[in-house]
Amino acid sequence: MKNNKTINQERVEVMALFGYEMTPCQPLSFKRRGEGEIEVTELLRTHIKFVGAIAHHIFDVMAGQRKYVLEFNSNDLSWHLFTA
Repeated sequence: MKNNKTINQERVEVMALFGYEMTPCQPLSFKRRGEGEIEVTELLRTHIKFVGAIAHHIFDVMAGQRKYVLEFNSNDLSWHLFTA
């Protein structure tokens, strides 16, 4: 059976720590439009997806009891939040 979940994407502001120990980048918190700052409580997984020559760094994170996916676009330095 096919999964028909709708994925929403929005641009967000992210506070991240770059160049820390073995993790080149770690998001610490993010801010959605019209909302306060959301603190990342756990980094679950990271991976890189290439779209042409552009690297998209994907971060699966927990913020409290909710799971989020943050994506950093290395070309335009933007961050996006993906939610189902």
